[in-house]
Amino acid sequence: MQCYVYRSGRRQDTYLYLADKDDFSKVPEALMQIFGTPMFALEFELTPERRLAREDPRQVLANLHERGFHLQMPPQNERPL
Repeated sequence: MQCYVYRSGRRQDTYLYLADKDDFSKVPEALMQIFGTPMFALEFELTPERRLAREDPRQVLANLHERGFHLQMPPQNERPL
């Protein structure tokens, strides 16, 4: 499946994956308010076997099919403050 990735205009290391380029219709308005202006980052062919830096490709595919989008958040700090 072709996948389109947008980075957040407000939150560092936050990305939104879409199945259709520039189609934010399935993304909740509240999430778009927090996400800010989406900036196109890249396009690629997503398969279950494809390696992604921080995400499980099977989970991304499942979210794209079920919700129409996948949100990638920055990794949590492993050590509590």
